[in-house]
Amino acid sequence: MSAPVAGAAVAVLASRVGVEEKRILAELQRRGVSCEQVDVRTLWTDTRAPAGRWRLAINREIGFYRSVHTARALQAQGVRVCNSAEATEVCGDKWRSALAFDRAGLRTPRTVLALSPDAALDALDAIGYPAVLKPLVGSWGRMVAFVPDRRTGRTLLEYVAALPHPQSRVVCVQEYIGGGREMRVLVAGGEPVAAMWRRGADWRGNVALGGRGTYCEPSADVATTAVAAADCVGADIAGVDLIETDDGGVRVLEVNHRVEFAGLQAAAADRVDVAARLVDHVLREVR
Repeated sequence: MSAPVAGAAVAVLASRVGVEEKRILAELQRRGVSCEQVDVRTLWTDTRAPAGRWRLAINREIGFYRSVHTARALQAQGVRVCNSAEATEVCGDKWRSALAFDRAGLRTPRTVLALSPDAALDALDAIGYPAVLKPLVGSWGRMVAFVPDRRTGRTLLEYVAALPHPQSRVVCVQEYIGGGREMRVLVAGGEPVAAMWRRGADWRGNVALGGRGTYCEPSADVATTAVAAADCVGADIAGVDLIETDDGGVRVLEVNHRVEFAGLQAAAADRVDVAARLVDHVLREVR
């Protein structure tokens, strides 16, 4: 990153190469695209950095803060980054995402920002039980807690108050919408690529926590909602999570900026090649 060099047209930014990164790299190589995997932990830059060495970078960095700052540094060098630093920041922060959804007029569970554990307990009382307690930053459903009553909420928040990092004590309290299925819709370049219903091993539907996906074709309304959710946070490639309500509608839960699609690809089988569709979008951006 310290100097422009002749090299690959596309960089896949990832300090950990998983199945999704391997699929993307393989698809780029299959099409003859000059590409390389870049471990962002090896990069450095300064405020006077010259033009970047790549035309486009696919940001698959798993570390949230490394992802944001790598994207911002490359953008300053004129590299097109997908997803951008700005989109990554919004998607990675549940409160900023909730604000974006609300401004776009999307239906979401009621979400409250609590700036301390004591305030979170008051927020839980205001929203009503059961409710959901979420960290501002996190993925894979980790540290997301189901709160059935005030006693449980008080106990959980005692643990939150003891967490060492001050940011960890700022949380989101969310209305619980139970009984419905969750849907993951992958959006790329403003178009729905593939979708699946998810049912979890517990109340969460995350595939990372043992949830199972069933491929589905999203309705026109669901597709429109998913695309609008990705658009309002500025994400080129996004995994939009929605939950079904009792009236058959859906509400937006979150938008994932570094979408993992192995579970979706398994559910889709040979109906759609997810990596190929993502590369289609990337190549349009390169051109």
